[in-house]
Amino acid sequence: MIREKLEEKAEKTLRETDTYRIPIAIEVLAHRLNLAIQSEALGDNVAGMLVIEGDRGAIGYNSTHALVRQRFTIAHEISHYLLHIKKNRKSQLFIDRHLTFRRDGYSSGGVDHEEVEANQFGAALLMPRSLVQQEIKKNDLDLDDEEAIIFLAKRFHVSSAAMSNRLSNLGLLR
Repeated sequence: MIREKLEEKAEKTLRETDTYRIPIAIEVLAHRLNLAIQSEALGDNVAGMLVIEGDRGAIGYNSTHALVRQRFTIAHEISHYLLHIKKNRKSQLFIDRHLTFRRDGYSSGGVDHEEVEANQFGAALLMPRSLVQQEIKKNDLDLDDEEAIIFLAKRFHVSSAAMSNRLSNLGLLR
Protein backbone atom coordinates (compact mmCIF):
# COMPACT_ATOMS: atom_id res chain seq x y z
CA MET A 1 0.00 0.00 0.00
CA ILE A 2 1.30 3.48 -0.83
CA ARG A 3 2.48 5.47 2.20
CA GLU A 4 -0.22 8.13 1.69
CA LYS A 5 -2.93 5.45 1.73
CA LEU A 6 -1.41 3.98 4.92
CA GLU A 7 -1.56 7.42 6.57
CA GLU A 8 -5.23 7.84 5.60
CA LYS A 9 -6.19 4.33 6.70
CA ALA A 10 -4.43 4.76 10.06
CA GLU A 11 -6.19 8.05 10.80
CA LYS A 12 -9.55 6.64 9.66
CA THR A 13 -9.07 3.59 11.93
CA LEU A 14 -8.26 5.80 14.93
CA ARG A 15 -11.24 8.09 14.31
CA GLU A 16 -13.68 5.19 13.79
CA THR A 17 -12.56 3.54 17.05
CA ASP A 18 -12.60 6.86 18.96
CA THR A 19 -8.90 6.55 19.84
CA TYR A 20 -7.67 9.61 17.92
CA ARG A 21 -5.99 11.50 20.76
CA ILE A 22 -2.52 11.80 22.31
CA PRO A 23 -1.21 9.42 23.47
CA ILE A 24 -2.97 6.84 21.31
CA ALA A 25 -4.56 4.23 23.60
CA ILE A 26 -3.19 1.31 21.59
CA GLU A 27 -4.63 -1.38 23.88
CA VAL A 28 -8.09 0.22 23.66
CA LEU A 29 -7.71 0.31 19.88
CA ALA A 30 -6.90 -3.43 19.86
CA HIS A 31 -9.98 -4.20 21.98
CA ARG A 32 -12.22 -2.05 19.78
CA LEU A 33 -10.98 -4.05 16.79
CA ASN A 34 -12.00 -7.22 18.70
CA LEU A 35 -8.42 -8.30 19.28
CA ALA A 36 -7.50 -9.83 22.63
CA ILE A 37 -4.09 -8.78 23.94
CA GLN A 38 -1.79 -10.64 26.30
CA SER A 39 1.68 -9.90 27.62
CA GLU A 40 4.03 -12.88 27.96
CA ALA A 41 7.75 -13.42 28.41
CA LEU A 42 8.35 -14.44 24.79
CA GLY A 43 12.14 -14.77 24.92
CA ASP A 44 14.79 -12.32 23.78
CA ASN A 45 14.21 -12.46 20.05
CA VAL A 46 10.40 -12.40 19.79
CA ALA A 47 8.68 -9.01 20.05
CA GLY A 48 5.14 -10.16 19.42
CA MET A 49 2.70 -12.34 17.58
CA LEU A 50 -0.74 -12.26 16.07
CA VAL A 51 -2.91 -15.37 16.05
CA ILE A 52 -6.09 -15.49 13.98
CA GLU A 53 -8.63 -18.27 14.45
CA GLY A 54 -11.66 -17.81 12.23
CA ASP A 55 -13.08 -14.37 12.98
CA ARG A 56 -11.21 -13.93 16.29
CA GLY A 57 -7.73 -12.62 16.86
CA ALA A 58 -5.22 -12.30 19.68
CA ILE A 59 -2.00 -10.34 20.04
CA GLY A 60 0.79 -11.54 22.29
CA TYR A 61 3.58 -9.11 23.12
CA ASN A 62 6.81 -9.46 25.05
CA SER A 63 6.36 -8.45 28.70
CA THR A 64 10.15 -8.16 29.14
CA HIS A 65 10.47 -5.33 26.61
CA ALA A 66 10.27 -1.65 27.50
CA LEU A 67 6.76 -0.15 27.60
CA VAL A 68 7.37 1.98 24.49
CA ARG A 69 8.57 -1.15 22.68
CA GLN A 70 5.45 -3.07 23.79
CA ARG A 71 3.23 -0.28 22.45
CA PHE A 72 4.99 -0.38 19.08
CA THR A 73 4.71 -4.18 18.96
CA ILE A 74 0.94 -4.01 19.61
CA ALA A 75 0.60 -1.37 16.87
CA HIS A 76 2.68 -3.55 14.51
CA GLU A 77 0.46 -6.59 15.15
CA ILE A 78 -2.70 -4.50 14.69
CA SER A 79 -1.17 -3.47 11.36
CA HIS A 80 -0.81 -7.09 10.28
CA TYR A 81 -4.44 -7.65 11.30
CA LEU A 82 -5.74 -4.68 9.31
CA LEU A 83 -3.47 -5.05 6.28
CA HIS A 84 -2.37 -8.65 5.83
CA ILE A 85 -5.01 -11.08 7.08
CA LYS A 86 -6.36 -13.39 4.39
CA LYS A 87 -10.13 -13.37 4.95
CA ASN A 88 -10.71 -16.87 3.56
CA ARG A 89 -8.26 -18.69 5.86
CA LYS A 90 -9.35 -20.51 9.01
CA SER A 91 -6.21 -19.76 11.03
CA GLN A 92 -3.13 -17.59 10.59
CA LEU A 93 -0.04 -16.80 12.63
CA PHE A 94 2.36 -13.85 12.44
CA ILE A 95 5.47 -14.01 14.64
CA ASP A 96 7.58 -10.88 14.75
CA ARG A 97 11.19 -11.03 15.78
CA HIS A 98 12.72 -8.14 17.67
CA LEU A 99 13.81 -6.00 14.72
CA THR A 100 11.66 -2.95 14.21
CA PHE A 101 14.24 -0.37 15.27
CA ARG A 102 17.23 -2.69 15.52
CA ARG A 103 16.72 -3.41 11.89
CA ASP A 104 18.29 -6.37 10.20
CA GLY A 105 18.96 -6.57 6.48
CA TYR A 106 15.45 -7.78 5.70
CA SER A 107 13.45 -5.17 7.57
CA SER A 108 15.47 -2.08 6.69
CA GLY A 109 16.28 -3.23 3.18
CA GLY A 110 12.63 -3.57 2.35
CA VAL A 111 12.99 -7.27 1.54
CA ASP A 112 9.99 -8.33 3.63
CA HIS A 113 7.31 -6.01 2.29
CA GLU A 114 4.66 -6.96 4.88
CA GLU A 115 7.04 -6.25 7.80
CA VAL A 116 8.06 -2.88 6.38
CA GLU A 117 4.41 -2.01 5.77
CA ALA A 118 3.41 -3.12 9.29
CA ASN A 119 6.17 -0.91 10.74
CA GLN A 120 5.00 2.09 8.69
CA PHE A 121 1.34 1.57 9.55
CA GLY A 122 2.16 0.91 13.22
CA ALA A 123 4.06 4.20 13.35
CA ALA A 124 1.12 5.98 11.69
CA LEU A 125 -1.23 4.50 14.31
CA LEU A 126 0.93 5.55 17.29
CA MET A 127 2.05 8.88 15.82
CA PRO A 128 -0.63 10.10 13.38
CA ARG A 129 0.79 12.69 10.99
CA SER A 130 -1.80 15.39 11.76
CA LEU A 131 -1.46 14.97 15.55
CA VAL A 132 2.36 15.11 15.31
CA GLN A 133 2.15 18.28 13.19
CA GLN A 134 -0.39 19.76 15.60
CA GLU A 135 1.90 19.14 18.61
CA ILE A 136 4.89 20.66 16.82
CA LYS A 137 2.91 23.79 15.98
CA LYS A 138 1.11 24.06 19.34
CA ASN A 139 4.37 23.81 21.30
CA ASP A 140 6.43 25.83 18.78
CA LEU A 141 9.02 23.04 18.59
CA ASP A 142 12.36 23.33 16.84
CA LEU A 143 13.03 19.85 15.47
CA ASP A 144 16.75 20.62 15.19
CA ASP A 145 16.73 20.51 19.00
CA GLU A 146 17.03 16.97 20.38
CA GLU A 147 14.92 18.01 23.39
CA ALA A 148 11.97 18.67 21.03
CA ILE A 149 12.15 15.07 19.77
CA ILE A 150 12.36 13.75 23.33
CA PHE A 151 9.35 15.91 24.26
CA LEU A 152 7.32 14.53 21.34
CA ALA A 153 8.36 10.95 22.15
CA LYS A 154 7.14 11.37 25.73
CA ARG A 155 3.85 12.96 24.58
CA PHE A 156 3.14 10.05 22.22
CA HIS A 157 4.56 7.37 24.58
CA VAL A 158 7.08 6.11 22.03
CA SER A 159 10.87 5.85 22.00
CA SER A 160 12.99 8.76 20.81
CA ALA A 161 14.25 6.50 18.01
CA ALA A 162 10.68 5.78 16.89
CA MET A 163 9.82 9.49 16.94
CA SER A 164 12.99 10.41 15.02
CA ASN A 165 12.20 7.80 12.38
CA ARG A 166 8.62 9.01 12.14
CA LEU A 167 9.60 12.67 11.80
CA SER A 168 12.14 11.73 9.15
CA ASN A 169 9.60 9.62 7.22
CA LEU A 170 7.13 12.51 7.36
CA GLY A 171 9.78 14.80 5.88
CA LEU A 172 9.83 17.00 8.97
CA LEU A 173 13.54 16.57 9.80
CA ARG A 174 16.26 18.18 7.73
